[in-house]
Amino acid sequence: MILSSTITCPICRFQATETMPIDACQYSYECKGCGATLRPKAGDCCVFCSYGTVPCPPIQTLGRRDGCC
Repeated sequence: MILSSTITCPICRFQATETMPIDACQYSYECKGCGATLRPKAGDCCVFCSYGTVPCPPIQTLGRRDGCC
């Protein structure tokens, strides 16, 4: 399981590598570049699945996006 993911802000394109929680989805994230609060895109369970380079651990474990968190 991969526990780090690089989030790219869709507003300012700032990138930050973050450690993901192992047992939960993260529903909001504050961009370290512009301060915007990111929320998951429709159909995604968390900000890592929407804006990260690696999906969240629950998705990695389940292997699918439905019924994640």
